[in-house]
Amino acid sequence: MTDTARPLRVFVAGLGQMGRSHALAYHAHPGFEIVGLYNRSPVDLPVELSGYPLLGSYEEGLALTPDLVAISTYTDSHADFAVAAMEAGAHVFVEKPLAGTAEEARRVTDCAQRTGKKLVIGYILRHHPSWMLFIETARALGGPYVIRLNLNQQSSGAAWEIHKQLMKTTSPLVDCGVHYVDVMCQITDARPIEVRGMGLRLSNEIAETQVNYGHLQVIFDDGSVGWYEAGWGPMMSETAFFVKDVISPKGAVSIVMDEGAASSDVDTHTKTARIRVHHAERGPDGQFSRGDDWLSTADEPGHQALCDREQAFVLRAIREDMDLAQHNEDAVRSLEIVLAAETSMRENRSVRL
Repeated sequence: MTDTARPLRVFVAGLGQMGRSHALAYHAHPGFEIVGLYNRSPVDLPVELSGYPLLGSYEEGLALTPDLVAISTYTDSHADFAVAAMEAGAHVFVEKPLAGTAEEARRVTDCAQRTGKKLVIGYILRHHPSWMLFIETARALGGPYVIRLNLNQQSSGAAWEIHKQLMKTTSPLVDCGVHYVDVMCQITDARPIEVRGMGLRLSNEIAETQVNYGHLQVIFDDGSVGWYEAGWGPMMSETAFFVKDVISPKGAVSIVMDEGAASSDVDTHTKTARIRVHHAERGPDGQFSRGDDWLSTADEPGHQALCDREQAFVLRAIREDMDLAQHNEDAVRSLEIVLAAETSMRENRSVRL
């Protein structure tokens, strides 16, 4: 157990968009003390982080014997970095996806179990009150479900350069898909049994083996079906880029975005604006017996506030010795599904789970 009388010493590896946000959360929270920052390439830091040591390697950070290592590097380094940190005696927060393969993800969760260290994976929607309400409302309708989800991002300039870098290790279908497949699994509580995937390379600026658009379908053993699509790049449409819709025999629950929302705005990736609940019951005349309900989420947190909540959860998990076995298993499960979709896409076949 960590001494609760002192802040947790944190080493932050990876200072891209998410890494900076997590570092800012540690900076602002009295329960944490940043002991070092690491990024593999030069990086401009906000003024709040400019006073912390910027280290030359990941190993230098581990040598500082931190209590917690926060990993927001590219996916292909997640497993090795996480295992090295836990074997060095640190707890780990790691951004999603947990690893590049299901086998590597299992290696990380097995290490957490063996070492007794806490492993928290960055499923930020699990800390979002509006998304929690969305899932709870959908579950209350009862299945089987049709679950329709997407997040397409029209990117240009620096944002497109970041996306091209990400695609060297992780496709859009995997990078964002783990979030939304996790949402599907929370809604259904059913076992996924079959996955289908397809994708397309829409730019000659990426390698021939890469795709910047992907679509997956999941079939669950309770009869529920779900689809998810994700695309990155300057060619992506701003029309219907954000669809979050759940249909059941009793009605539907939908997240309705504000008019004029843009896919390039990071807050729109989690923002819900309003939740619409449609009721399917009808009266003797065959007409709907009640109107739709609108649930307001006007006071929901923004992107940085969500990162603050997520890291506060990390602190509680360590201080309160929380059992994270199911959290870890859920992360592996959602990763297995999106990786199966990539296999389906590459091999032009459905994949049984």
